[in-house]
Amino acid sequence: MGFFIEMNIATLHQLFLESTGVSTDTRKVSTNNIFFALKGENFNGNKFALDAINKGASYAIVDEDEYSNHHRCIIVEDSLKTLQDLASFHRSKLHCPVLGITGSNGKTTTKELISSVLSTQLKVVSTKGNLNNHIGVPLTILSADLDTEFLIVEMGANHRKEIKFLSEIADIDFGIITNIGKAHLEGFGSLQGIIDTKKELYDYIGVKNGKLFVNKNDVLLQSLSKGMNKLEYSINPINTSSPFAAIEFKGINIQSQLIGYYNCANISAACFIGDYFNISVSNLKLAIESYQPKNNRSQLSSTTQNNSLILDAYNANPSSMLEAITSFTNITHDKKVLILGDMLELGNESTKEHQNIVDLLSEINSKVILVGKEFSKCSHQYTHFMTIEACKNWLKNLNISDSLILLKGSRGIRLEELQRFL
Repeated sequence: MGFFIEMNIATLHQLFLESTGVSTDTRKVSTNNIFFALKGENFNGNKFALDAINKGASYAIVDEDEYSNHHRCIIVEDSLKTLQDLASFHRSKLHCPVLGITGSNGKTTTKELISSVLSTQLKVVSTKGNLNNHIGVPLTILSADLDTEFLIVEMGANHRKEIKFLSEIADIDFGIITNIGKAHLEGFGSLQGIIDTKKELYDYIGVKNGKLFVNKNDVLLQSLSKGMNKLEYSINPINTSSPFAAIEFKGINIQSQLIGYYNCANISAACFIGDYFNISVSNLKLAIESYQPKNNRSQLSSTTQNNSLILDAYNANPSSMLEAITSFTNITHDKKVLILGDMLELGNESTKEHQNIVDLLSEINSKVILVGKEFSKCSHQYTHFMTIEACKNWLKNLNISDSLILLKGSRGIRLEELQRFL
C-alpha cells in the first residue's frame, strides 16, 4: 500500500528536488518523474498511477485509496490541490523576478517575445505554449530550477477569480495586461466581467507593492492602473503598410517577422520590459528580429498557387478579429481575400458580435468567405459555408491566385486545414 502525506509540502518538495520533475500524463513520463494523478470530466489519472511507476516515475500522487496499491504511491486528499500547493511552495524558494502576464489578445505572443529578449542575457523559464490555467501555471513554476534568473508566467481565464488565484500561486512581482477585449464572454457573462477578472492581476500587484507595465496608449488599462506603481511604455510603429510589424525603440528600427500592425504593441512591451531589466538594445533587436511565430499565430507563407497567406487561426474574438481585419486592410496589395471563421465562446452576444464583424466587412474592398454556424445567423451577401469541409470542397474547384489571403477564426473552426487548397 502507499503512504499518506498529510499535506506536508516541505517533505514532498524535497522529493521533488530529488526528482527529474513532475508529469501529469503517463505518455510523457520520464525516469524519476513524480506523477500527479489528476481528474477531469472524462478521465481519472488515478487509474494510470501504476502505469506511471512502471514507466519510471519515482512516485505517483493519488487521491483515491483503491489506486494506492504500491509503496511508491503517495495518497493525498486532492492531487490537483497538492500540485498547486507544491508549486506555491517551490515559488517561495525561487530567488528571481516573476512576471505575470494576461490579456484578451496577444498574451502568448508577448510572453514569447519577452522570453526571447530576456534569454539573450538571463536564464529564463516561461510558460510552454499556452499552458496558462490552474494546471499549466503550477507546471510552469515547477519547471523552474532554483538557479532560474527570471520566470514568466502566462495566465489565462474563462471565469472570475481565476487570475487572482493564479497570481497567488505564482506570487508575481511584476505584471502586464496586454489588453482587454471581448473574449470568453460565455464564461464571464459580460465585458465588465472580463475587465474585473483581468484587473485581478493589477490588484494582486497593488497589494504586494510590485510593479506594473502598462501601455500608455490604452485608455482602459491606464484607468484601471490609476494610482498604482506602474511603468508606462509607448508604441512607435513604422511602415504600417507592410504586412510585418515594426517599431522604433530608442532610436533603433526593429523589424519583426510577425504579421499585423497589432503586434507592434506586443513587440513594444517586450522591448520596454527587456530594457527595464538591462538587456542591451542590440540584443533586443536581435531577439525580436529573429523570433519566428508558430502555432498558427500571425504567420505568413507562400502557397503553390502563388498566394501570400496570413494564417492567424489559433484564436479569435471580437477585438482580435477587428484588429486583424483592420491591419489586413492597411496592407497594400492588388488582390486580397478574407476567409473568416466563427468566433466561439461568445454566449448570448454571439450573433450580435458576428453581425458587427459582417457590417465592418461591407466597408472593405476584398473578397470575403465566411465559415461557421454563427456567421449563418447574420444578414450578409458573402459566400458562406457551414463547415470547413464544405469550404474545402468549394476551394478545390476555385483558382485563387496571386492574392494576399487572411485566414482568421477560432481554433475550433480549423481554418488552417484550408492552406493546401490555396
